[in-house]
Amino acid sequence: MIGYLRGKVIYMDPEYVLLDVNGVGYEIVCSGAAFSRLSGLKGGEEGEVYTYLKVSEDDVTLFGFADVREKQLFLKLTSVQGVGAKMAIAILSSMKPGEVSEAIATADSKRFSAVKGVGKKTAERIILELHGKISADELLGGESAGKAAAPVRGEDDDAVSALMGLGFTKQESVRAVERARAAGAETVEDVLALAIRGM
Repeated sequence: MIGYLRGKVIYMDPEYVLLDVNGVGYEIVCSGAAFSRLSGLKGGEEGEVYTYLKVSEDDVTLFGFADVREKQLFLKLTSVQGVGAKMAIAILSSMKPGEVSEAIATADSKRFSAVKGVGKKTAERIILELHGKISADELLGGESAGKAAAPVRGEDDDAVSALMGLGFTKQESVRAVERARAAGAETVEDVLALAIRGM
């Protein structure tokens, strides 16, 4: 299994990126974030991409992602009945990982059905099958779950309660609020918005 590649971009197309890794060219179908990162490289710079090799009876495709978190989200999406690899890439090219996680956590099927090729029933199935499988850490950038929760300001109690109402544990909610505060959120509304958005 090819899980990671680092090399120079020698060709880019809306359909794929051609990455030269030690003289071997790999055609990679990238997510929007991965494509954007590779397209921003200056001449001679090497880029990296986390990959997933999809093998079927009549096709072999290498998919590329900006980071491990995005790759894991891709695998969760493809675990849903009716969601293939190309549909999952389309979702990740139209929505940031935090937006995908937020849409699942808040049962916002319209966000998914706005993606070309994703119908209403498929959008509802994604939420149904993945709801509860998205942690607060995934919503907020995937920081280590082993860190102890920091003390929460008194005015953040409502934000913590709201996150717990979405199904997250108190410890996850406390860490989420603290990260939102560290990112510059001032009001409780801003804290919640940053916490859910995770970007």
